[in-house]
Amino acid sequence: MKRILVVDDTKNIRLLLTTCLELNGYSVVAVNNAAAAIEIFSTENIDLVFLDIKMPEISGTELLKKMRGMGLFMPVVIMTAFGTIKNAIDCTRLGAVAYLQKPFTAEKVKSVLEDLDYRENSASHTLSQMLCLSRELIANDHLDDAFQLLKKALSENPSQAEIYYLLSQVYDKKGDKKQAAIFSNMAEQFKK
Repeated sequence: MKRILVVDDTKNIRLLLTTCLELNGYSVVAVNNAAAAIEIFSTENIDLVFLDIKMPEISGTELLKKMRGMGLFMPVVIMTAFGTIKNAIDCTRLGAVAYLQKPFTAEKVKSVLEDLDYRENSASHTLSQMLCLSRELIANDHLDDAFQLLKKALSENPSQAEIYYLLSQVYDKKGDKKQAAIFSNMAEQFKK
């Protein structure tokens, strides 16, 4: 069961989202500020975040920057009543995958969840194909082609251990033992 974190300073929004998400089969943790969210990240595995942009003390945009700085790359859905182009651009650069304009309905939340599930399934299928092709390219010593494909895979999913493992193989076959060791260590880190 996927675990979702809802970060919003408005109690009614937290309650509405928690109810919608639980009815759709998700486990939900809801907090009212960025500091509480940071604590949750240190103690729980979170698969998806619903994040309000306008919050006191630390804004949603600042929290998103902190998350990325902490190495947390789970998908984030931005919620806002004050949508601006600048906010949208800033959040998209930081990896926001969807936006919920307030006020929203349960149907809109469900639509966002379905879209995310579809994208996740498509992306994992494509990533799987890239990794399979990369293994073939490495086996046939087409190392530059494998390297380019693995760079693309890494941009799509930077937390996939197998990508780092395959990059380690590419560097090893090219004779660069130092880089091979670095990527091998990274693969081990992402396996945890």
